[in-house]
Formats: sequence, C-alpha cells, structure tokens
Amino acid sequence: MSRKCSICAHQQRQAIDETLVAGTASLREIASLFAVSQSAVRRHKTRHLPVTLAAAEAAAEAVVRSDDLLGKVAQLEADAHRIKKKAEESQDYRTALQGVRELVRIVELLARLRGELDERAQVNILVVSPEWLSLRARILQTLEPYPEARNALAVALGAGDAVK
Repeated sequence: MSRKCSICAHQQRQAIDETLVAGTASLREIASLFAVSQSAVRRHKTRHLPVTLAAAEAAAEAVVRSDDLLGKVAQLEADAHRIKKKAEESQDYRTALQGVRELVRIVELLARLRGELDERAQVNILVVSPEWLSLRARILQTLEPYPEARNALAVALGAGDAVK
C-alpha cells in the first residue's frame, strides 16, 4: 500500500500548489518555506499537480464554453430585437410578430441555459373530473362505518362538503 502524499494532506496545500504553478521558487525553497521535504514536493509536483491542473483546466474550459454559448444566444437576441424593430418601423406586422416569437424562444433558451426554468413534469391531482368525484364518493361511502377516518380523509381530500 502506498503512503499518502504529505503535500496533499498539508494545511497549506493550496499555497504550495500555487507556488509550484507560479514557478517563482525552487523545490528546495518551497520545501523550506512550508517545512516539508524536497522529495515530497517533487513527488507531489510530478504525480498530483498535473491531475489538479487538468481538472482545473477542464472546469475553466466548461466555463468558457458556457460563456461562449450565452454570448451567442445574446447576439441572437440582439439580432431578433433589431429585425423586429425594423419590421415595426416599416409596418410589416407579420414579420414583427415572428420577431416576437423568436424573442420568446430565445428568452426560454436563456432560462434553460441558466437553470432558471423548471421543466419537471407536474401533475395536478386537484382536477375535478367525473371519475375522481365518483371514486371519492365511493371511498367516503366505504368509510361510513368509521366516522373518524371518514372525516379525516374528507378533510385531507378537501371534500368537507361531501361529508354529511
């Protein structure tokens, strides 16, 4: 079993990593500065720092892609506004309405990209359909021998008016 990296477990690991990445100090200076061995700093630099840097680089690339995508959508929004305005000025209301539709789609896309749109399926069980009313009546009728349970269920179902 291999030993745990003393630099990875060090309280000042972030500072050590930053100093290694900056390249402003030698391994010996870093070891002295943080009271660790030079060989531990060397091992950490070769074995663990590249993994950390790769993860950071991947995260940075994701942010750049996201910003780029948002920038493109923002440009599309500006274009749609410009075209809509020109259509309104020339009294081409059909084209202006198409511009409005595109703006709605763009706003929806932006909301999705920013995570501001809740697209989870929602079920409304309070729909008053004939089937539900019939089922509710049968359940309450079945519970007639148990008035406390029947009343509690009626209140829970919002059917207080159905209980007599």
